[in-house]
Amino acid sequence: MDQIDSRILRALQRDSSRAVADLAGDLGLSASACHRRIKALEAAGVIRGYAAQLSRRKLGFNILVFVEITLRSQERSVLEGFEAAVRGSPDILECYLTSGQADYTLRVAARDMDDYDRIHRDCLAALPDVSAMHTTFALRPIKLWQGYQVR
Repeated sequence: MDQIDSRILRALQRDSSRAVADLAGDLGLSASACHRRIKALEAAGVIRGYAAQLSRRKLGFNILVFVEITLRSQERSVLEGFEAAVRGSPDILECYLTSGQADYTLRVAARDMDDYDRIHRDCLAALPDVSAMHTTFALRPIKLWQGYQVR
């Protein structure tokens, strides 16, 4: 990866819906050269895909919650069972295996407190082998993720 690839990646992180010709023009490349480079970055797995960034609030999800989960043990079967349950839950947006006091950190969005109560009762409390759960409600964003710092 060189500086031109880095510039392409930064531009795509800002707006991946632009036509290749427009992107190429802004970067001082020919459309064919820009297209080849993008295809090479995709083939190498650097670009995993493209997605629309949706507004959580405009979709009615007014509450953002981070949930730290501690499991009863670190046995492989316990970890695998928990992770399978998480993957099967549409209410859990993200899940990370973490170090520190909690074993996992989840990100959940809810429409309101009644919706979070439903998610807590029907989803989170039903996760297997949980020994402790710590919930943190996000009050407001300070800095939202805008993509990786490609140098």
